[in-house]
Amino acid sequence: MILKKWEKLPEFLKNKEVEKYYTILKKKQLQLFLKRILDIILALLLLFFLSPIFVIIAIAIKIDSKGPVFYRQERVTQYGRLFRIFKFRTMIQDADKKGVLVTIGEDSRITNVGKRIRKYRIDEIPQLINVLIGDMSFVGTRPEVKKYVDCYTNEMNATLLLPAGITSRASIEFKDEDKMISEYLNKGEKVDDIYVKRILPEKMKWNLTYIEEFSLIEDVKIDIQTVIKVGK
Repeated sequence: MILKKWEKLPEFLKNKEVEKYYTILKKKQLQLFLKRILDIILALLLLFFLSPIFVIIAIAIKIDSKGPVFYRQERVTQYGRLFRIFKFRTMIQDADKKGVLVTIGEDSRITNVGKRIRKYRIDEIPQLINVLIGDMSFVGTRPEVKKYVDCYTNEMNATLLLPAGITSRASIEFKDEDKMISEYLNKGEKVDDIYVKRILPEKMKWNLTYIEEFSLIEDVKIDIQTVIKVGK
């Protein structure tokens, strides 16, 4: 997870807003390297021990509704690179074509099994595969679809200096994001407008602070707090 040299970054990242965060991370190259090593080790261990759960959930998904076991949506990670995320499918097949990209509350597209595994974020376990192959890290900004990344400000683009993450401080603080969106929906606002103008800027404040305060100890704290929050 060593940072590229400044001159080799994509052009959209070469601005003074991003440079501030790049300078911070550049001083923490060793920790970034160790973060990647720990990601690989932990991902391998969890994939091994959780493999029985993989099989059980996969069978349940296939019995519950038509479609593949995994949901493979295109997301954006480090340096703006596109990748396909692994998640257990929790919605009907082709749900993206039958509604908005943000899921809200009792969305009719969510399957019966999907409701159960989404509650405890079990649907995100397959992202361990993305961590192993380098698309993601355990801790980092949650990967967005390109549609929303295109709405980033120059400063928000700084979050793309690091790989996307399974969890983050923003994920913890916005655990009930769908409820927040529902409140604005009741006021007549559109889902995409709510997310881009109200939710995303607030989440990004947490994500940018994470870069400023990045350390392996902070990552461990976020991992632990995520487990605690999900269990509630």
